This record gives sequence, C-alpha cells and structure tokens, in this order.
Amino acid sequence: MRTDTAPTIFRQDYAPYPYRLPQVRLEFDLAADSTQVRSELRFEPAPDTAPGTPLVLQGEDLELVEVRLDGRPLSADEYRLDDGILSLIPPGHGKPFTIGIVSLCRPAENTTLMGLYVSGDKLFTQCEAQGFRRITWFPDRPDVMARFEVLLRADPAAYPQLLSNGNLIEQAGLPDGRHQALWRDPHPKPCYLFALVAGDFDCIERTETTRSGREVLLQVYSDKGYREQTRWALDCLANALRWDERRFGLELDLDRFMVVAARDFNMGAMENKGLNIFNAAYVLADPATATDAAYRGIEAVIGHEYFHNWTGNRVTCRDWFQLSLKEGLTVFRDQEFSADMLAEGLPPAEAASARAVKRIDDVHTLRLAQFPEDAGPMAHPIRPDSYQEIGNFYTATVYEKGAEVIRMQHTLLGEAGFRAGMDEYFRRHDGRAVTCDDFVDAMESVYAQQHPGQDFSVFRRWYAQAGTPRVRVRSTYDPATRACRITLEQHCAPAGLEARQSPPPEKPPLHIPVSIGLIDAEGTPMPIPWEGEPRDTIVLELREASRTWTLADIPRAPVLSLLRGFSAPVILETDRSEADLALLARRDPDPFARWDAVQETAHRHLQARIEADRDGGPGPAPGMLLDIWRAALENEQLSPAYRARLLALPAVREVIDRGEPMDPRAAVAAWTHIRKTLGARLADPWRATYDDLADDGGPYSPDPVASGRRALRNLALDNLLAGQAPDAVELALAQYRQARNMTESLGALTALLQHAPQAAADPLADFHARWRDNPLVLDRWFGAQASAPGCTVAAVRALMALPDFSLRNPNRARAVVFRFCLDNPGNLHTPEGYDFWAEQVLALDALNPEVAARLSRAFDNWARHEPVARAGMQAALRRVLDAPDLSRNVREIVSKALAA
Repeated sequence: MRTDTAPTIFRQDYAPYPYRLPQVRLEFDLAADSTQVRSELRFEPAPDTAPGTPLVLQGEDLELVEVRLDGRPLSADEYRLDDGILSLIPPGHGKPFTIGIVSLCRPAENTTLMGLYVSGDKLFTQCEAQGFRRITWFPDRPDVMARFEVLLRADPAAYPQLLSNGNLIEQAGLPDGRHQALWRDPHPKPCYLFALVAGDFDCIERTETTRSGREVLLQVYSDKGYREQTRWALDCLANALRWDERRFGLELDLDRFMVVAARDFNMGAMENKGLNIFNAAYVLADPATATDAAYRGIEAVIGHEYFHNWTGNRVTCRDWFQLSLKEGLTVFRDQEFSADMLAEGLPPAEAASARAVKRIDDVHTLRLAQFPEDAGPMAHPIRPDSYQEIGNFYTATVYEKGAEVIRMQHTLLGEAGFRAGMDEYFRRHDGRAVTCDDFVDAMESVYAQQHPGQDFSVFRRWYAQAGTPRVRVRSTYDPATRACRITLEQHCAPAGLEARQSPPPEKPPLHIPVSIGLIDAEGTPMPIPWEGEPRDTIVLELREASRTWTLADIPRAPVLSLLRGFSAPVILETDRSEADLALLARRDPDPFARWDAVQETAHRHLQARIEADRDGGPGPAPGMLLDIWRAALENEQLSPAYRARLLALPAVREVIDRGEPMDPRAAVAAWTHIRKTLGARLADPWRATYDDLADDGGPYSPDPVASGRRALRNLALDNLLAGQAPDAVELALAQYRQARNMTESLGALTALLQHAPQAAADPLADFHARWRDNPLVLDRWFGAQASAPGCTVAAVRALMALPDFSLRNPNRARAVVFRFCLDNPGNLHTPEGYDFWAEQVLALDALNPEVAARLSRAFDNWARHEPVARAGMQAALRRVLDAPDLSRNVREIVSKALAA
C-alpha cells in the first residue's frame, strides 16, 4: 500500500506515450501463493520520439526475476528499478525492440482485490484503473493499446477452467500434469481491460446469431451449485446483444462473450474485453433468493458491461480524465436498455408508465448521491482537471451526472440525430483512445446540421464545470394578449476547491434544455404553439445567464409543468404555490413532473416540520399532504409501480441535505413523524391497497406489472406498521411466513425491523437459519438490521462479532458497515457513531484502500452540519488523517474534506 501523499496529476500535462506497443504475449504459471508471469512486449518508437528517451514501465508489489532486451538478459546496471518504476534506454534509434520480463506476484496475499487475487478457491483479476501493474511491469495507461496473446498454465485439479480475453485458440495437457489454454484477442486494447480467471465453475451457455449471420457463444460462469441462478443473467446478456444491434447497430465482435461471478469484488462489475468479471450480487438470481430490485439491477449491470464492448473498449479513453467518455455514455445506454426492456410488450400507456418509473429511479439515484457530491469538497466536473488517486474519481459525478450530460445531447438532437452522432463517433474513432471532446465533436456535427449557425461551444462547459446549476423560473400571463412570458435564469455556485478561492470564480452559463408543458387550473393540458405546430411539451434551450420566451395564443392562465422527463441535471427554484404543486401532483400528464411535484410538496412539509420542532412551535398541518397521498392511493388508473414511487417520501438523506444547516437527527425525527402520520391517517386506504394486491398464486415474474404490485404492497405494509394499525404486526408476520419470493419475505422482515423490532426476533432467526450458507442473501439479513432505527453502535458491533461477518469481503462490509454509516443517520450521528466510522475507515484501509475510500466519503459535507454534529465529524476526520500508514486513497478524501 502506498502511504505517502500522492502527487497531483493534471489533465493539461498529458503527453503521448513515446512508444507504440502493437503486440503483447503473456505466459502465466498460476498458483495462489505465487504466480510467475512472463511477458514479451514488442515496442516501436513513435515517429517523434527523441533518441535516448527512456522506456518507463509501472509495477507494484512484484518481484522481478529477469529482464531481457531482444532476447539478451540485462544486468542490474542496464536498467533502473525504483519506487514501482522499471526504466531503461532502448538500443538504437527508431528501431523496434522486444522487452521480456519474468516476475512473480502473490495472489493469496493481495487483499486490495486489484491485480491478480484469490476469491474463495479461484483466481481473478481486476485491472481498472491501475491494477495491471500488480500483475507485471507494463505501460499502465489507457492510451497504450495492444493485441494480447495469453497462455495460461495451471494444475487442472485446482483450476480446470482457464479463461482470458478474446477467442480460445487451443487447450492441451502438459507432460508435467498441468494443462494450458491459449487465448488471443483480435482487437487492440489497453491493459486495464485485460482479464484472467482460473477455477472450477458451473457454466450455462447458449448460441446466438448476430444480425450479420455469425454464431456467437454466450456463457455465464458461477460457483458450483449456483448454475440455475444464472439463467436470468444469461437472458439479460442475450437481450443486451439484440438491443445494441437494434438500437445502435453495434454487433458483438468476438466469437464468444463470457460473464464470470466473483464472491469478492470491489465494484459491481468490470467490462474486460469479452471476459466480464462481476460481483456475484449482479449475476445470481432466482425468486427465492433475489428481490425484484436485484433482478432489475442484474439486467442493468449486465447491459452496462456488455455495452462497454463498444463504448469503452472499441473506443476507449485517452487518459483517466476522460473516464466519463465511457462511463457516462454507457450509463445512459444501460438506462435506455432497462427502460426499453421494462416497456417491451406492454400497451402504449403501460409502456410509457414503465419507462417513467425507470426515469424516476435514475433521477432519485442522481439526487441522492450526486447532488450532495456536487455541493461538497470532492466536487469535480465530469471531466476532472486534476486528481491524486484515480480510484477516487469513480464517482456519481462521472457516472450518473455524466449520463445526464449525454441525455441532454440526446434531447437536443432527438433520437435520429443522436443515432447519427453515434455512428459518426464510431466512424471517426473505432480502435482508438480518444477524449470527451472527440465525442462532443461528433454530436456537434449533427447539431450544426440541424441548427445552422449554432454549435455546442456553450454546451461543452458541462464537461469543465463542477456544481449543480440552479435555474430560477418566473412566469407571467397577460389575459388581454393571451401571452405567457417565461423567464429562466441560471446560476452555479462555486463548489469543492473553487469555493475556497478568494474571490470564488464566476462561472459562465451552461447550455441547459428545459422541457416545459402547461396545464390549466382544472389540470387540462394546454397545447403550446411552437415552431408552426401545437405541442404538449417544448424544450427551451437556455444558453445565457437569463432569457425570456413569450408563448403566444395561450387561452387561459397556465400552471407550469417544469423540467419534464428531468431534461437537465439542475435544481429548480420557483415561486409555485402549494396549490399549484397540489394540482401538478394530481393532474400533471408528465409522470416525472407529477412525481417531482409530490416530492417537492413533501420536502416543503418536512422542512417546515424541522423548523417547527427547532423553534418549539406547532408543526404544519398535514391536510394537503394527506389529500395528495389519498388521491394517489385510490387512483387505480396509475400503475402500481408508479404509485409506489409517487407515495414514497423523499429519502432521509435528501431531507438532511436540504437543511441549512444540515441536521440529521432533526431530519430523522421529522421524517419519522410524517411517515407515522401518513400511515395512521390513511390506514383504511393503505389496508385496502394491501389486500387488493395480494399474490394471485401464479408463478413468479420480475416483469414491471408483477414487481410493481409487490412494491406497492410492501409500501402499504410499511405504512400500516408505521401508523401502528391494530393488526399490522400480524399482517407482516403472516406475509413473512407465507412469502413465495424474496421480495415479499424481505419486505416483511424489513418493515418489522423498522417499526416493530420486538416482533422481528423469530423471523430474523428463521431467515438466518434458512440462508446462512448463501452469502448474498445473508448480506440482505445483515443490511436490514444495520439500517434499522433500533441498530445502535453497540448493536452493529454485535453484528460484526458474528462468525458470518468478515471485513475482508466488500459485499459483507457494505451490508453492515456502509449500511449503518450511510442509511442509519439517527444512530450514526452520535459520539459513538463518529468513533465507529473512524475506526472502520482505518480498519478497511489496512485491507482494501479502495473500499475504505468509499466509506470515507460519508462525511464529505461535515462543514454544512449543525454545530454539534459538525464538531463530532471534524474530530473523526482528523483522527483518520492523523493515523499512521494511511493510504493515498483515504488521505486525499479526508484531507480535502477537512480543508473545507
């Protein structure tokens, strides 16, 4: 582990690598305790490489055995090995040369889960962003692209299956009793996309025919005994293949595509060319062990990694500052894939509702994770200008906000225009490592054709500016002229390091598409004359600090339906009255804007409750909130899945983030009070909804209709328990006992833990006894307890003392430590909670700095909290920063947080 302070890397300092690497051959003699790697790297000097330019290769935690130059062994004085860098001066000038390196790595000792490591009794790799240097010395940067040939040798008893990137060329036994497999990837790739897997797996497979008539093999590998739980993942993989052909004309370019499930994995999955390695949580599913949300998560992640085959692999990043080039684009693609899969086969109205539910879920994720990041000390543009540890920049900004920036380009270009831009992007850059600007150039070429004289010069600022823009909306209506004037004003406050500058920088305007509709006082949509035709929804393109539009021939005073479909990742500031919001909450025909109006109404009520509790005054009357909830509950024209979103209160973390100052314990108290009120005052319609949505006894399906019914039924049960309905506990216990799938079972158990923990003891014991041998299901058991209001620091320590708990496994650490620290603010924000957080950050840092760094983000916005919480978090951050042997990953985050 590197424990010094990392140097800052700047995007402006990028320089091309001075040598090309067209061909790589790797030979592995695999063993858990020590693996020998032989590499043969064929280099060519770039045309402008000066004589005497050193060849520089990175390595980390490796033992160097031998270095050869054009077949000749080098003595120690013919190369330099210093601080993870192997360098030498190549012979001659302008001539190709071959470097041969023999090195050793120790997978069993590698707790970082980067490079080559052991999970269970199997070997896996993780190379993004800089893990390949833990395998062998190499130019470990994404713009060095080579064709790889890989020979794997191992004991067949321990590792009967040997997998790597590309196409399998041959397999054979060896005289010494081992066996080998030769793999060849026909496409150039950077080393971060290299993958190796060795072990004894179950495998499920099928053959698909591509649109050009090629037969390709799809395979999903898992631990022995889990084969049947991979069928959904294989279905999703086949669906992704067909969808990418249909939507973007992109075909699988290999003979096979493999997905492998790993028990121990730092992230969700990795898009290695042709050999995707997945956290098992995003592969394994059946009705008994996986929730509806898990099914949808598997579909999204399978799609995401498959779509990287083109957006990330065939066209990759020039440098790590361009990370959103592949991640933001591919998140947008997986969101569209999931929406299309939800809508597939449904009547138009139901399909639109299913797509809207997906959009709401994506925006909820953005607001929960990325908006606070944009307001904190780690705020950065989707294309950062600098970093210390690149692992710290796999953030919601790069992924989720990056996807929204892509979606805005889709909005501005339209579906056909966006597809034309994608085609142009691949035409220009297939097989290359490029930049975000290269992508925008391709899109701009289409936009300029559609809008002569206009370009994306203002839009490009989205890639350079941190922070969430605020858009102020003002409107007036003149009944005499039937004209509605709408003024949009934008402002983006300095964020992160910018906020500490004196004076803070003034940010220029962005290009923001604001989608708007009008309804009248009765809730009837009002067509808008626009570009020669009436439209229900128009897009106002705001490029200036302020602009006013006049909408003519509007017959009545309108109520504005704003940011339809969430057309831009901004925060709206409006003077809409409670009555206007209530009208939109009941009648807005745009499902996102309607949900947003409900959320805004709830937020206003929650903030008023917090202020009343702080001042000792009476809380706000809940009448309007109850009316909105009742109307949605009883509106059977809305799908159950949509109603489940409409009727859910904003997440507690969002409520906390809106506070000035942030006050977690007050927010929890207000949120809990209002949930109890909604549960108690609406007990009858909640009970009717619960009964109406009873399981019909048919086979399980994760489709949007069936899963929506289960989601709304679980929400009804939760509200009945929150409102202390007389028979709510018995209903929950009966649902747990009679559950026919994990969604029903876990829904009942979680509701009991949240509201009636004294009644949860027997279901908890039963759940553990039933699932103790299934790690992924047991993670849910741990997580439900760690996030429950009754889980104090003492209780979470007791969970960690159980034999089933291990801090070394990232999934188990996330299920217990992360769930407590991120989803249990009432118990985290105590002196004991702050001590616990610091202790766990340091414990994880000694094992796995990347996971520790993610936990250390929990206190990013400590300086915005009320004084008692602020002091406690500040002390905990300083305790972490002062610890000896702190990793670079955690040091960067904690030091930036304290600097705020």
